[in-house]
Amino acid sequence: MNTRSRSLVARLAMALLTAPISLSPMFATTAHAFIVFDPTNYGQNVLQAARALEQITNQITSLQNEAQMLINQARNLASLPYSSLQQLQQSVQRTQGLLSQAQNIAFDVQQIDQAFQTTYGNASLSASDQQLIAGARERWQNTVGGLQDAMRVQAGVVGNIDTNRTQMSALIGQSQGATGALQATQAGNQLLGLQAQQLADLTAVVAANGRAQALQSAEQAAAAEQGREQRRRFLTPGNGYQPGNVRMFQNGN
Repeated sequence: MNTRSRSLVARLAMALLTAPISLSPMFATTAHAFIVFDPTNYGQNVLQAARALEQITNQITSLQNEAQMLINQARNLASLPYSSLQQLQQSVQRTQGLLSQAQNIAFDVQQIDQAFQTTYGNASLSASDQQLIAGARERWQNTVGGLQDAMRVQAGVVGNIDTNRTQMSALIGQSQGATGALQATQAGNQLLGLQAQQLADLTAVVAANGRAQALQSAEQAAAAEQGREQRRRFLTPGNGYQPGNVRMFQNGN
């Protein structure tokens, strides 16, 4: 092979190597068993699949967070399965019942005003000694009744202490075991109700004791006024001794 032939072969080989696109249809039509692999396209597909998987993972996480939020909201809205209202109302009603059973002069403004105008008013100058004694006895009975009423109210309040202790223990347990904000709030409100009931009992005791002391002081004031009237009558000069005829023995038959 001469130099010219070698040059022609070299140029033909160079042309074949530099033109793969023009020869690819020929190879594709003559050799269907060949598979073409595109790294760029494969990389893009993998990247898209990874992004899609990440979006699905984020959506799952978001749904889990929303479900947990709904669970927490349900817990916060759950009502407290315990109520001490009935027991507290019964305690208040017992104390009110004792106050309503006040003897003679009850806790009534009009009745008190009327009693201080009559029973505890100024001693009447025209009243007899028997009437003065009866008035003093009535005032003494009012005082004794007031003291008895005060002690009965005190006994009723002491009787409520055990009920209050039980309710307080139950409410504290409910508050500590609350599953949500609503249950904790309701337990706190019931504890405030228990405190209000205890304050009502304390108010009843103070009122009953004050009534007993007021009746005792009023009796002392009325007794002092009656004592002045009785002393005035004792010191007032009377008509003196008037002689008269007295028959000592009956005439015999």
